[in-house]
Amino acid sequence: MTGVLLSSGDLAADRRAAFAESMAHLGDLPAAVEILQQALALAPNWHAGWFRMGEYLKAAGALDEAAEAWGRAIEADPSDPLGASINRDLIRPQPISESMPSAFVEMLFDQYAPRFETSLCDKLEYRGPELLLEAMQASGLTQVARALDLGCGTGLMGALLRPYVDHLEGCDISQGMLSEAAAKGDYDTLEKRDIATMERTPDAWDLIVAADVFIYLGALEQVIGWCVDALRPGGMLAFTIELGDAPVRLRETRRFAHSLSYIEGLLADAGFGSVSLSKAVLRKDRGADVHSLIVTARRASLPLERSGDEEMALAG
Repeated sequence: MTGVLLSSGDLAADRRAAFAESMAHLGDLPAAVEILQQALALAPNWHAGWFRMGEYLKAAGALDEAAEAWGRAIEADPSDPLGASINRDLIRPQPISESMPSAFVEMLFDQYAPRFETSLCDKLEYRGPELLLEAMQASGLTQVARALDLGCGTGLMGALLRPYVDHLEGCDISQGMLSEAAAKGDYDTLEKRDIATMERTPDAWDLIVAADVFIYLGALEQVIGWCVDALRPGGMLAFTIELGDAPVRLRETRRFAHSLSYIEGLLADAGFGSVSLSKAVLRKDRGADVHSLIVTARRASLPLERSGDEEMALAG
């Protein structure tokens, strides 16, 4: 269950919720549910309270009731900063989510930013930026005028890109992540942006990189279309995804996996040529390897037109 329960704004409701937390910690879930119901009677539009109710009910094995509680959380705050829609989807027999609430991603990484690199690199053995750079070098990366680090996080990718780029821009949904990236001094420009709602910037970039970013987006048609439009003819797109057995699948890790055929089809339909795909292990999760795909592709000279010498190479 999540840690901090955000205030309802009603002191009496907050006190009951705190008591419910204590009962849940002691393992008495029926008591926790009953006491939190009292709190929600006082604060019926408390999205964090309904979210916690869903967690209690799921832990108690009452999955239908948990789904209803998470539905109430979404009704109370449709931006869904705690990710109730994700939790609700994960208890379905077949998860169907194809996107992740932007407010949830923003809150998650704002909280995670101060310890992000220690957790990811030291504990999970993350090496996505290094392997992605190697793939770009193998695909002919040379000095470029303008590059965009899409979902730059704390700037792990930017430090590697800097020697190859005259003007390097980073963007991220999390201000906390951007603050960490700014401290490194590798970017010419950093901006807070939601990748899901970015405006068109036709022919703006020679290189767009997204290291471990698309795993939080789900369906990729919109962002791949944005990238091909934003790249100059011949420009390179480089990104990583987690490999799965379905086109788009939400995992218990709250990250999305994508299939190889889904990625191949997207890139072909968007008009990318000279595509290279290689399998790799970018990180560990709970001690297990996370099997991933490293992708580089170049925008064809004429968008949406297949190049006669298009190369599709799968290594690994």
